[in-house]
Amino acid sequence: MTATSPDSSWLSALLDWSVSLMDVIGPAGAGLAIALENVFPPLPSEVVLPMAGLAASTGSFTLLEALAWTTAGSIVGAFLLYGLGAWLGVDRLRRIAARVPLLRPDDIDRTVGWFQRHGGKAVFFGRMIPIFRSLISIPAGVTRMPLWRFGLLTAAGSLVWNTVFVLTGFLLGESWHVVEQYVDIVQYAVIGVVALAAAWFVVVRTRGAVAASRRRRSAAEDTAQPRELASSRAD
Repeated sequence: MTATSPDSSWLSALLDWSVSLMDVIGPAGAGLAIALENVFPPLPSEVVLPMAGLAASTGSFTLLEALAWTTAGSIVGAFLLYGLGAWLGVDRLRRIAARVPLLRPDDIDRTVGWFQRHGGKAVFFGRMIPIFRSLISIPAGVTRMPLWRFGLLTAAGSLVWNTVFVLTGFLLGESWHVVEQYVDIVQYAVIGVVALAAAWFVVVRTRGAVAASRRRRSAAEDTAQPRELASSRAD
């Protein structure tokens, strides 16, 4: 079993390595590759998972083993990032935000508040969105979502995502590449939305900073004028 990809050589090497894991240690190799994909998103699950399904279709291991091990790998990788979020914590993030241009500590407070209200849905559905499927574990750790709840939601969301792509490889066999173009469209759309949101944030914050600077300068000038007038009268 080999992986073919139009991407750069380093990514092809990573994919070949993940495939070799499946050849050597079976479904556990697929689980390990998916765990690493959670921590290192450039290793695409959209390719690794169909390869696991393809291996299952050839009898290297069963479909159930492929689903069980890849979902276990998703959970392990998610908990690693959860640990990173827990280590960062709210206080450390607020201090970091205070030092970053255009960010404010209350941005962290609002984000934490939103996650505390909607974190369950964010973790479950976030596991099915490219890019966010890995990153969503960090705010879960920051807010210290109960471990049992985080694990259950991560397992459920990951099982849905993994099943779609493992079955793609299992049913389509060597033709599984036909779904890549559709996955790429979704991924580019997510990147585009994130880029637009970031640009909007920078524009709004920059305008706000400029307006605040003008107000301070105007207030300083208004304060200085009476002093200058009083000084001229004294002379």
